Amino acid sequence: MTLSSSAFSSRMPLGPRLLLLTLSVVLAACDTGSEGPKSTPISEARGRANGTQVTVEGYVTVQPGAFASAMGNEGFALQDNTGGIYVKLARKLDFGLGAHVRVTGTLNDESNLRILESEPGSVEKLTGTQQVEAKDVKTGDVGESTEGLLVRINARVTRPINDELPYGYELYVDDGSGEVQVFIHGSAGFDPATLNALTVGQTLQVTGFSSQYEDTLEVAPRRPSDLVVQAR
Repeated sequence: MTLSSSAFSSRMPLGPRLLLLTLSVVLAACDTGSEGPKSTPISEARGRANGTQVTVEGYVTVQPGAFASAMGNEGFALQDNTGGIYVKLARKLDFGLGAHVRVTGTLNDESNLRILESEPGSVEKLTGTQQVEAKDVKTGDVGESTEGLLVRINARVTRPINDELPYGYELYVDDGSGEVQVFIHGSAGFDPATLNALTVGQTLQVTGFSSQYEDTLEVAPRRPSDLVVQAR
């Protein structure tokens, strides 16, 4: 005669049954641990000391390699609902804007920009995607409080564009609240002829990563559609 599993369990002595229950609880705890390290909110991570290892999670706001020409690496940026940060990587990874990722790395400052230094093996692509909405800010408000975020400005060109290739192009704009630099990376896919056609007095809408190079505050567009000439 073959006993069913229910019959077997009902006839099992109490001691072995308790042992099996304990093992089940332990295995469940082990499964939970395999989900990866606990993520720290990005705003909190940014405030920790250089050299600290942290794990952050968010959605990609700058695609891998977009800023390679000036940053000298194939990194990307991500943002959660508390803040954003640039992730420095030596190798370009295969995902785009809006990808959901978890990153473990070491905090550092590079030319006064807060970054997370990581490796491809420490970047995990998670399920789901979400396009992060840019935050509308005044040009004079671009600074430490916006660094790492995806922002949008509407302002007039105040100086002729400056060719700094192979790194990129410098363009200054002001909406009346203070001048800020728009830095257009040579690796972001812009047409040089289109950029050189920009003139002083034109009004632009620029979406980009709020960044900093040494003492210069910047908004860095990620792709050509991030820079729009407004009708007069």
